[in-house]
Amino acid sequence: MENYFAELFERDLLKLRDEIKHFKDEDNIWRKEDGISNTAGTLVLHLVGNLSYTIGALIGNTGYVRDRVKEFTTTDVPAKKLIADIESLVEIIKNSLAGITQQKLDEQYPLESFGTHSTSYYLLHFYGHLNYHLGQINYLRRVLEG
Repeated sequence: MENYFAELFERDLLKLRDEIKHFKDEDNIWRKEDGISNTAGTLVLHLVGNLSYTIGALIGNTGYVRDRVKEFTTTDVPAKKLIADIESLVEIIKNSLAGITQQKLDEQYPLESFGTHSTSYYLLHFYGHLNYHLGQINYLRRVLEG
């Protein structure tokens, strides 16, 4: 069975990058309206931190240390920096998943956030998580910018 995880993560992380590029007013990346819990910028920081840790550190042994609180409290990061972080994350994921074997995918994932499951189960979970927030960012951009 061919491993498509790296390809799919790359494709959708580049969509995330493009969403940030498509904001006409950079201030809207950090804008919150009533009923909006997280800004688009916060969601990007969260995704970068989450995937840098769950794939980069735990699968690719990058040594990344996650600061989840900082993901949700940092504000006003320039769009250029967010874009660079996303592009860097694409490389981290490609390197972390390069040559991953079916045996490794079938092994128990080293973190048990949602119970004991295989690495492939968690990769599917992280991929869904990415796309959940990607959709939120797309919707926020369209609502905030008309």
